[in-house]
Amino acid sequence: MRVSKRSFYLVALLAIAAMLFGACAAPVAPTEAPADDSGAAASDAAAGDAEAAPSDFQIGLVTDVGRINDRSFNQSAWEGVVQFAEAAGMSEDNYRYIETQDSKDYADNMQQFIDNGYNVIVTVGFALADATLTAAQENPDIYFIGVDQFQAEEVPNLTGLIFHEDQSGYLAGVLAARLTQSGTIAAVLGTDLVPPVVAFNEGYITGAQSVNPDINIISTYHPGGMDVAFVDPEWGANTAKQALDQGADVVFGAGGLTGNGALQEVAVAAEGGAQVYCIGVDSDQWETVPAAHPCLVSSAMKLITPGVGELLTAAQNGEFPGGNYYGGSGLAPFHDFEDSVPQEIKDELAQTKAGLDDGSVTTGYGQ
Repeated sequence: MRVSKRSFYLVALLAIAAMLFGACAAPVAPTEAPADDSGAAASDAAAGDAEAAPSDFQIGLVTDVGRINDRSFNQSAWEGVVQFAEAAGMSEDNYRYIETQDSKDYADNMQQFIDNGYNVIVTVGFALADATLTAAQENPDIYFIGVDQFQAEEVPNLTGLIFHEDQSGYLAGVLAARLTQSGTIAAVLGTDLVPPVVAFNEGYITGAQSVNPDINIISTYHPGGMDVAFVDPEWGANTAKQALDQGADVVFGAGGLTGNGALQEVAVAAEGGAQVYCIGVDSDQWETVPAAHPCLVSSAMKLITPGVGELLTAAQNGEFPGGNYYGGSGLAPFHDFEDSVPQEIKDELAQTKAGLDDGSVTTGYGQ
């Protein structure tokens, strides 16, 4: 049978359309590790000799609104998945992520992993708490890890990975109060609708005031809602610049890409010769925001990456705890500022950390 050119082109176009539709309908995003500004992979394989995971053990991660390579919160959680999977010898086909574009999609994004038979689903951020709880209750055979999601009641297959953000913030406040020459410090923050962000800030304020009760603190939350508060680096940069103009010489940036914008604005001032410092959040941002190196003295960390890995190990071993699980917290190393931080400040921070750990020092948050 002879086929006309017109028919041939029509068939070809239909075939191409079918391929494109199939690609768009892929249920999950690729597993490549996020890249830093140089394009290099942002996570390394975890050390250790963990036994290979079962071939059917699958892990899915759903981000909060934002990107997997936000160099902060989402990225830290994903790196926990990647490090666990690589140490366990898992195929890349068995661990994937979905980047949430709109908060209304939380449940649908989780459902994609549920429908594909995933064993563990990690959801990142306080905003996903309700959707994660509902999914866990409806799917008791799947483990759920909710990063920054406090569990008021225990559900056996759902664990909230939570942190003492107020304690990390407190240490950052002590450091800021000791480093300031102007007597004014600042914090540029995501929304106050998220309790962990508030905890970071309240700890920062109390820590600074423990050093100097009269210190001037400029603390600013993003005025927008959940969909924009953590993905607005321009607002973060402008707010940091306003704080610098008001005399602040130490700025704490705590709010995903928004906070990163603040760090980079302070870095610009430092490169211009100003004696200013910035403090990062969540992870050691020296490793993730190289543009902030001129000012980045430390970061108020919550150890999301190892916390995620610990809970994945528990899930794999059938020892999943349910309820709440506290991850580690503290300050990141000083890196290039090691010689700029006097030993007496280092000693004070070590003593304060010990006091926070044993309860002899309290932040006042939530009390």
